[in-house]
Amino acid sequence: MKFLPLYTTVIYLLGAMTLSGQAPKNQSSNTSYQKVMNEQYILYYPLKGVDTLLILFGGFPEDAESIEREFSILEVAKANEIAVLYMNYNRKLWLETEDKVQLTLLLETVLDNYDLVPDQIFFGGFSSGGNVTLLLADYLRSVNSVVAPAGLFVVDSPVDLLALYQVSQKNIGRNFSEVSVREAIWLTDLLERSLGDPEEGIAGFESQSPYTAETHDMHNLIHLDGLKIRLYAEPDIIWWKENRQNDPMDLNAYELEKLASQIQDELPRATVQYITSENKGYRSNGERHPHSWSIVDKPDLIEWMLNQ
Repeated sequence: MKFLPLYTTVIYLLGAMTLSGQAPKNQSSNTSYQKVMNEQYILYYPLKGVDTLLILFGGFPEDAESIEREFSILEVAKANEIAVLYMNYNRKLWLETEDKVQLTLLLETVLDNYDLVPDQIFFGGFSSGGNVTLLLADYLRSVNSVVAPAGLFVVDSPVDLLALYQVSQKNIGRNFSEVSVREAIWLTDLLERSLGDPEEGIAGFESQSPYTAETHDMHNLIHLDGLKIRLYAEPDIIWWKENRQNDPMDLNAYELEKLASQIQDELPRATVQYITSENKGYRSNGERHPHSWSIVDKPDLIEWMLNQ
């Protein structure tokens, strides 16, 4: 990945808004915020200083503006004087070492450029952005980066790339939904070209996947021990059956629940929660879809972040 220069940065002041009943513990703030916007990210941070920073990664093909629109957390974050960094980084189901190194450099540069010295940093990611979140967090902690997170959350992410390949094969065979089949064909081609044909061995999948349930492999996450972790899903079995002909075991939720269990078993100092919702999945345009940012209870998430 090649990062773009910072020459288009736009900065202006914003007054923080308080949402009645939404800020944890009835907190409120009138702190002025600064906004920085360029090709790589959108950053909002309080001028008085940053105690907590939330870094967000979107799914295919979300950019920073899309995340801000679909995940309306900014106002409750402002009410609690939390800085929010929306990343223009997408189209990644996994990270190569070079990706991790360059992302680390970018994030460290952001903190340095704007004199941000947060006491704690949290990462969050939706769909493929959740995979980026998990893998990058592990790397940041392994190299003791100043951007290493205290906690992270992922939202309906395909954390098991082998399972994703297998479900894609099923969806091609079902030939039920044009959207599903088109996506499945693209995923199958991408995974086979990049990670190999699973029938000839799954080492390529294990090497890049956050988690491989078939072999209980999560070596890419071992540095997450000690973190606060949340895994969100909305396993609406009826919706997925009616719209995609998927079975419960085809859902990201199925793999996330297994991952939560294995983290609990193998990373004893981590605090992991698998959180499900009902009928909360809606896109910003009103479309019902359980695979959405909206399944996250935002005030509850902020309270979780701030609760030591």
